[in-house]
Amino acid sequence: MEGLNFMTSMPTALLSLESLALEFFRQSAGEWKSQRRYYTLKQDIEPEEVVSMIGIRFLPQGSDELTDLAQAHQLESATALLGGTEVIWESNYIGKSRQPSTGKTVFGILGNILYRDRGFATDKPVTAIFNFTNPQTMCLKTEYGGSVFMEELKLIGQQYRTRQTIISRAQEEIMIGQYLEKRI
Repeated sequence: MEGLNFMTSMPTALLSLESLALEFFRQSAGEWKSQRRYYTLKQDIEPEEVVSMIGIRFLPQGSDELTDLAQAHQLESATALLGGTEVIWESNYIGKSRQPSTGKTVFGILGNILYRDRGFATDKPVTAIFNFTNPQTMCLKTEYGGSVFMEELKLIGQQYRTRQTIISRAQEEIMIGQYLEKRI
């Protein structure tokens, strides 16, 4: 095996984790309709319902979006991120007087870290630790601003995804978001 240095090669488990993430992103690419509810815990508030149209595009290593993301996170190499996604959304709040919201988020992976150009509640770059309970279920843990976001994304066949986010502050769960997404 000429040219292979075992001392500097990536551990097999890490390569498998990265491969799982890249395949998960490829399978998630496309157009989705997302219906979700946000439950505020420990307060008597009606759940907030939101319907979103989501576009997900797979990003290969070296794409402009990933090189910009690598630079935002001050990674050593602009092409360090192995792949990722760009997610564009338009959300409408049901029964609320809120204006529709639109936005875009870029995700990239390296090792067991998911790099994002923004967080749920911040426009600053953030990172999440990720793992898989099986090839169709990605779990994320993101922390910033005193909050912890635990998220599970699950592919169900080719047409559906579910997501659940639990938001905690001061080690107390304050909100749960549940999502059903259907490919359109």
